[in-house]
Amino acid sequence: MKENYYITSDGTLVRHQNTVYFENKDPETGEIKKRAIPINKIYSIYAYGRLSLSSGVIDFLAKNQVPIHYFNYYGFYEGSFYPRETLISGDVTVQQAAHYLDSEKRLVLAKAFVEGGSKNILKNLKYYSKNEMIPVLSPSIENIEKELTRLPETKTIPEIMNVEGRIRNIYYTAFDEIVSEEYNIIKRTRMPPENKMNTLISFGNSVLYSTILTEIYNTQANPTISFLHEPFARRFSLSLDISEIFKPIIVDRIILKLVNKNMLDDTCFSGNIGNMLLSEKGKKIFLSEYNEKLETTIQHRGLNRKVSYRTLIRLESYKLIKHFLDEKEYQPLIMWW
Repeated sequence: MKENYYITSDGTLVRHQNTVYFENKDPETGEIKKRAIPINKIYSIYAYGRLSLSSGVIDFLAKNQVPIHYFNYYGFYEGSFYPRETLISGDVTVQQAAHYLDSEKRLVLAKAFVEGGSKNILKNLKYYSKNEMIPVLSPSIENIEKELTRLPETKTIPEIMNVEGRIRNIYYTAFDEIVSEEYNIIKRTRMPPENKMNTLISFGNSVLYSTILTEIYNTQANPTISFLHEPFARRFSLSLDISEIFKPIIVDRIILKLVNKNMLDDTCFSGNIGNMLLSEKGKKIFLSEYNEKLETTIQHRGLNRKVSYRTLIRLESYKLIKHFLDEKEYQPLIMWW
């Protein structure tokens, strides 16, 4: 089974015949270290350090259909090396664009993404509300359910985004009831994240965005045509749409596990309050849990077999394609487990 490959330090990718090596300098000894990367066993490469590579490496990665996702100093997604699309379908692209251009069809999908994400948020809160050690979360649950009743009446994308924004604010406020004071979010901040919880959320959301992009790449959907988020140039905005559904399922559950099981300490963060980042140690711990989550399997109700979380993301893209082609109405994934 192919796996993601994470690079958390600065270095260079070099190619020798049919092998790619990662070279970097040991920060203590100054010695150049070199390790082979098993490209035939790699699904995607995630680069969190400054990464240099030659055209020969790019050519080899393209032939093996391995994308590279780049992240900046703050851990935010910067861009991707995206191999030439092999599954592109003119019919799917035309129909996908038609659903964007038709305001009624676009609203249907935009509402579905918010509905799916919000119901998965409720699943998380209801799960933690069963814990007698956590203060009552009922008010937050009731307020989110109330906001969801407003969703069917919305008539524009900004109105839908406003509902989604209010639900997120309620949800993140509830986070402070679930975690220790050290990890209180207080308010959502992004560039830069101001505290530990904001740092974890931003980092997790960014890596999820690139994972979703990889899964879309392996289907016939076009990642640049979106419905809830505006499809701007140089942004794969369909990944943002689909991430609404999977942030509560994947990112938030990883964060709550890391925090509540005391798997992180101060050395996992760098910077100060007001400008905080994950250290290399923190990134490795998060990415290890993230990769484990992607490969975790559950029994799928519709397929009657076990599938991984990674597969669930790709299945979401397939469901959208069926919707574009009028084969089956899209229903967002809502946790049943």
